[in-house]
Amino acid sequence: MEIVIIGGIAAGMSVAAKASRTNKSANITVIEKEKFVSFGACGLPYYLGDQFDDQREMFARTPEQIEKSGINLFLEHEVTNVDFTNKVITFTDLTSGESKTKPYDRLMIATGANPIVPPIPGIDASNVYTITKPGPVAELKHRLPEIQNVVVIGGGFIGVEVAEQLRHQGKEVTLIEADTKVMGGPFDAEFSDKLAMAIEEAGVQVKLEERAEQFVTTNDQVTTVKTNKGEYAADVVIVAVGFRPNTKFLGEQLEMLGNGAIIVDAYGQTSIPDVFAAGDCASVPHRLAGDVYLPLATVANKMGRLIGTNIAVENPEERLAFPGALGSSAIKAGEYEAFSTGVTEKQATALGFDFKTTTIETYNHSNYYTVQEKIMVKLIYDAKTFVLYGAQMFGKNETVLRGTGLTTAIHAGMTTKELGFVDYAYAPPFASTWEVINVAANTAK
Repeated sequence: MEIVIIGGIAAGMSVAAKASRTNKSANITVIEKEKFVSFGACGLPYYLGDQFDDQREMFARTPEQIEKSGINLFLEHEVTNVDFTNKVITFTDLTSGESKTKPYDRLMIATGANPIVPPIPGIDASNVYTITKPGPVAELKHRLPEIQNVVVIGGGFIGVEVAEQLRHQGKEVTLIEADTKVMGGPFDAEFSDKLAMAIEEAGVQVKLEERAEQFVTTNDQVTTVKTNKGEYAADVVIVAVGFRPNTKFLGEQLEMLGNGAIIVDAYGQTSIPDVFAAGDCASVPHRLAGDVYLPLATVANKMGRLIGTNIAVENPEERLAFPGALGSSAIKAGEYEAFSTGVTEKQATALGFDFKTTTIETYNHSNYYTVQEKIMVKLIYDAKTFVLYGAQMFGKNETVLRGTGLTTAIHAGMTTKELGFVDYAYAPPFASTWEVINVAANTAK
C-alpha cells in the first residue's frame, strides 16, 4: 500500500507514525515544504517571553528520527497539484526547482493554514512579523533587546499570548482589535471583558474597535501604526488576525467550508474516497455544532492518530470513528486563566438551541487556606432536559485544570442536576466541600 501524506507538522506526522505501526508493509511518504517536521507553534509566544530558550523543545521529532523509523521524507518540497482521478500528486523541489510526480493508493492532506496578512500599506516592512514559524520568531527574539514599543494587531489567542509575554519582557505593548471584544470566538462577552481587564492589569494597552489602516515606514521599518482612531509608535509590529486553510492548490475538487477548510467525516475521510484530511486545513466534527473550523493542536493530533489507523487498514470495518470535538481551549492572561468548552451562549443561539445559562463567582478553596481567590463560572444548558452544552471559567490559579471536569461532563451528555452531585475530591488546599463545579451546576434552574 502506497500512502502519501502532504504536510509533516502536527496532524501529518501523527498519521505517519500511527500508520507505520498499524501497517508495517505500507510504504509511507511525507512531503513537507519546510525544513522541519513535528513542530509545535503553540510554544512560540512563550519562547518569545523567555519561558524557555531552546527552540528544540517545540519539536517532537527530528527528520533523522522520522527517516530512521522507515518513513520516506521529502523536506523543502511543495505539492502543487493532485490528480484525484488517477491518484497522482505533482510536487516541486523548492531547492532545485525540479518537478516530480508520485502515485498513491491513499492520500492524507495535512497542509495546515497560512496566517492572514491583510492588505495594509507598509505590511511588507522588515519589522512586521507573524508568529507561526521558528525562523522569523528566533530573529525577532534576537532583536528584542533593541525593541521597546510593540504593536500587536489582533486579539485572538496568539495576539493575547504574545502581548502578555512581551509585556512580561518589559516592552511597551499596544494590542489593537477591530472587534468589540478580545477573544470573542471561544468566549462570551463577560469573559472577554475579564480577559481584557487581565491583560490591561499586566500593563498591555488594549484598543478595541480600532482597525489598522497604515504602517508608516522609514527605510523599510515601521515606525508608526495608524488606525481609524489614533497613532501608535512601533519598533515592531506583530500581525495575528487569524488563519486561512492552505488548500488553494486543490482548487474546487473537494467539498469545503466557506473558508476553504476541507470537510471530513468522523473517519477523517474527505468527499473523495481514499483521501483523508486533518489539522488546520480541515473541518472538525463537533459533538454539538456539526462541521466546524477549529485550528487547535489537540484536535489535529487526535484526528491524526485516528486517521493513521484508518488510512492504513485494508478492511474498512476496522476504521475508527472520531467521537467529536468540543473546542476546549484555555489561555493565560497576566495573573489570570480562562477556559472554554462546548458551545458559548452566542453559538447556542446561532444553532437554535433552547437553552438557559447560569453565571456565578465562588471561591477556589476553603477560606482558612492561604490565597483564596474567586473563580467565575458560566454554564450553558438545555432549558428542558438540563443537559450541559457549554462552560466557561475565569480566575487565577487552579481555574483551567478544573475545566477538564466540565469537558468530560459535556462529552458524556451529563445534566447540571447530575453534575451538582458528582463526587469531586476535597481538601482545604484544593477545594471547598462543595467543589466550584458542583456549586455552579446547582444554580441551574
